[in-house]
Amino acid sequence: MTVLELVAVVVTVAAVYLTARQIIWCWPIAMVSVTLYAVVFHQAKLYADMGLQVIYFTLAVYGWWAWLHGGEDHGELRVSLVSWPARLCLVLLGAISGVLLGITLHRLTDASLPFMDSTLTSFSIIAQWMQTRKLLEAWILWLAVDVFYVGMFVYKGLFLTAGLYAVFLYLALLGLVCWRRSMVEARTADAARVE
Repeated sequence: MTVLELVAVVVTVAAVYLTARQIIWCWPIAMVSVTLYAVVFHQAKLYADMGLQVIYFTLAVYGWWAWLHGGEDHGELRVSLVSWPARLCLVLLGAISGVLLGITLHRLTDASLPFMDSTLTSFSIIAQWMQTRKLLEAWILWLAVDVFYVGMFVYKGLFLTAGLYAVFLYLALLGLVCWRRSMVEARTADAARVE
């Protein structure tokens, strides 16, 4: 455990908590968080997760914009659900990307756990993109991914980061509950306006 990892954990918990509560400042704080974690993962030779931080940074910029202007008539984005065909496409995309990235890392680098790292990376990108669009199922995907991340980080001796991902499990449940409530309240308000 390093001081850098400790700071990354604290900043990341703040970013995820704000995301769960739909507070727009989650995105700039996430930019700081992922920058710190890019360095942590480079030191641990978890290259897929290091690269993931670059993608997260880009998605944080997009998420900041989307939450403010990605909704109806360029207004605030509201929580919604993913269609069944889109769910199937996202699962296939995550699985295929995970295998292809795993093969690449296995053959071209000294990556530790290349297939697990790459599969978790692929599905993390999908979950993060889903959050930028306020898709409720993002939190369900995070629950699944975080369970495996805890095990991987314990195996790699990144105990503080493993603890962080255990906290993420709680925050994913919080996000699921909060976002679902928000979605139901918005639908109820829409129905009341129609009547």
